[in-house]
Amino acid sequence: MVKVKTFTIPLKVYHAHEELEQLDGQVNSFLADGNVKKVISVSDAVTTDDKGAAIGLVRVVTYTTRDKEKD
Repeated sequence: MVKVKTFTIPLKVYHAHEELEQLDGQVNSFLADGNVKKVISVSDAVTTDDKGAAIGLVRVVTYTTRDKEKD
């Protein structure tokens, strides 16, 4: 079955590298601990405030799950 999972993280000035590592860790933990058979796509989008400054990041992962009866 195809599923979609969304991860978000706020971005702070001068901390983007650390926050991206945290987001990567969240996604990797989900993939390792979940019932994920195959990753179909990964997409990132930046959220901005009314002045155009980056304030957050959204990562969307599309994946398939293992069929418990077949695998």
